[in-house]
Amino acid sequence: MPWSLDLVPLPPCALLGGPPLSGLLWTVLLLFLWYCYRVGSDPPSHSGMLKSGSGRSSFSRSSSRSPVDPRHSAPKASAAITMETVEEEEGTESYLTPVLSHAPFPTEAAAESRKLYRALQEYAKRYSWAGMGRIHKGLRNQARINDRPSIQKPHLFYLPDVPSIPFFPRDAHRHDIEVLEASYPIILAEFQAMYQRGIDTKLGWSYQGPKGQTVFPLYNAGVCVASNCRACPCTYRTLLSLRTFISSNSLGSAGFWLLGPGATLGGAYGPTNTRLRFHLGGAEDGPRVIFSVDLWHPNVAAAERQALDYIFAPEQ
Repeated sequence: MPWSLDLVPLPPCALLGGPPLSGLLWTVLLLFLWYCYRVGSDPPSHSGMLKSGSGRSSFSRSSSRSPVDPRHSAPKASAAITMETVEEEEGTESYLTPVLSHAPFPTEAAAESRKLYRALQEYAKRYSWAGMGRIHKGLRNQARINDRPSIQKPHLFYLPDVPSIPFFPRDAHRHDIEVLEASYPIILAEFQAMYQRGIDTKLGWSYQGPKGQTVFPLYNAGVCVASNCRACPCTYRTLLSLRTFISSNSLGSAGFWLLGPGATLGGAYGPTNTRLRFHLGGAEDGPRVIFSVDLWHPNVAAAERQALDYIFAPEQ
């Protein structure tokens, strides 16, 4: 069906003169007048801000107390999307404020726990709060260690929701286990060379626990014992080739443990549940010898390991 241009038939307009305007021209004229009216009636907006339908919209507002650095300001078209805090009503939080930082820290916590908590805050400020939920929860619950089941009472740090079983399968650390087992002959040879020189504190040995128990540490609380590592260069290089060896914080150690005849080991809890202790032993005549290495618990994520390295950095 053909359409006529005379959509709105009107009589001739004497003011404009000339032939009568068609309906299409009248429609265009009315639309223009309507547009001019809307533009003139809208209130002027502030520069660098987008209109918000709600007074509590934090994404579309910028704070008048925190001006944007002109060196880093965005073009005018997107000036409203700025990473600044906003002035919120009482009882509300900014969308940029980490939720974790507002969780209360127990007032009865010990000084050491407060020190660790401050270290976590420093780490999050420098890097990110992402992935720090369990660590934050563990530090807040540090004051209630005695309330935990008897199988888990680490006195230094407890990471929540980490599974605990007597022994973990080889697949949990297959690469590191295979490396240590493949290096067994050279590790044993270096130990025998040290053992033949004699057990003496002047030679790097230390006595721990009951009579007859001695340790030759390569790493002690995250610190490399340089003289002992030089005495066992191949064993030291083997440690460095491990993917999950705890070598950068005070939770990790590695070395040779020697138990003489009649030596006993009493029951004890480990200082943390974030690690697994690997024992490499062998059938030998005489004292029992174990090469002990602390590895990360497989349930501790990479971000958590990095944060724990920062929080438990060894004091040298």
